[in-house]
Amino acid sequence: MEITGVTWGVTIAVIIGLIFFDYFFHVRKAHIPTLKEAALWSAIYVGIALAFGLVFFAFGDTDHAIEYYAGFITEKALSVDNLFVFMIILTSFNVPRQYQQKVLLFGIAFALISRTIFILAGAAILEVWTDAFYIFGIFLLILAGQQLKSEFSSADEAGSEADNFMVRLARKILPVSEQYDGDKLITKVDGKRLVTPMLLVMVAIGATDIIFAIDSIPAIYGLTQEPYIVFTANAFALLGLRQLYFLIDGLLDRLVYLGYGLAAILGFIGVKLMLHALSQNNLPFIYDGQDVPVAEPSTGMSLLVIVGILILTIVWSLASPRGKALRALQNAEKFAHRYSQLAEDTSVEERKEAAEKMDYWTQQAEATEHRYLEELIKHKDQWSAIIRIAHETRLEDANHRGMPAVTSQKIVTTDGPVLAPDTNGKSSEESKGSNLND
Repeated sequence: MEITGVTWGVTIAVIIGLIFFDYFFHVRKAHIPTLKEAALWSAIYVGIALAFGLVFFAFGDTDHAIEYYAGFITEKALSVDNLFVFMIILTSFNVPRQYQQKVLLFGIAFALISRTIFILAGAAILEVWTDAFYIFGIFLLILAGQQLKSEFSSADEAGSEADNFMVRLARKILPVSEQYDGDKLITKVDGKRLVTPMLLVMVAIGATDIIFAIDSIPAIYGLTQEPYIVFTANAFALLGLRQLYFLIDGLLDRLVYLGYGLAAILGFIGVKLMLHALSQNNLPFIYDGQDVPVAEPSTGMSLLVIVGILILTIVWSLASPRGKALRALQNAEKFAHRYSQLAEDTSVEERKEAAEKMDYWTQQAEATEHRYLEELIKHKDQWSAIIRIAHETRLEDANHRGMPAVTSQKIVTTDGPVLAPDTNGKSSEESKGSNLND
């Protein structure tokens, strides 16, 4: 398939057009996307990406088409990991949900720019120095190890590593307001012009995008060396992430073993790159500078391995008791926090709906097995306080608005939530005491 300047120009114009369409028809007017809206547009963007692969079948060849699909699936999986970090950043900055779309679209646009730079740089390096595949392969193997290591640290720590420096620098240089002013980046307080926390969020997202670009570009160059395929696979994987964020908000928490799956994919591609480097070896200290006769996984085999790892990871995560426990604990905190942040003018119906979700997940959290509490909650007092404060707010609402609050009454009365006791050789009272005092 011949890639001309016109082909590049038309493709880039289509990508930019889709971003502008997303902004003017979905993001410009602040709102929280419904599940139906998020599902519909996620399906549309995935459909566009899959349909684009048919272009390679029509005007190229089967190998290029398979390379595109393998690259798209890999980048989509890595982009889901992006979403998890975006979620941490948005939560830590308390970004109102109706304004999160704007932040996410900025993150997607910035990611496209940063990844395009890395794609062009990678292509230039590989054009003049084929032994760079050794470096890319070793780099991906190191990343796979770091991904595994990160599974043993908290998600908050993983997110802070990506954005803290840039955010601290921005805070030092720029005067920052304490409160958001809608989705504005600049506001006036007492006659002084200040930047809002929204700008800091975008700085954090941008810094994270650069980190993920460094991860993802070597990975896809392990599947194809055609810059056009690398670019389009990245672009179509990033488009639709905004809708996907709201569609799988909550499901991300269930994918507790996604990190292991991504580590396996990065490791597999790292090994594939090393084998490819050996087959085109020029290093004099390896096999006397001659090509090493090694078997490389085919593009079709690579696609099957990547899809197989993702399916196994998702099924393992969703079916595991640990995944269900984590979802209960995190959703209990999430919906409690959302209830606490309800505006004064929120209707009674909306408050009831929010309260029902909070009650349900609080009850699920209280029923979680003790061994998962020990493993998944690092700061029980802080976790319990967030939920208890929300239920105290609920009791105030009940008094003022006549809303039922049986669960909240129980939690506040018992200084709860009361977590599952450790029955391993202890009485219920001893276990209850040890949980609350951790």
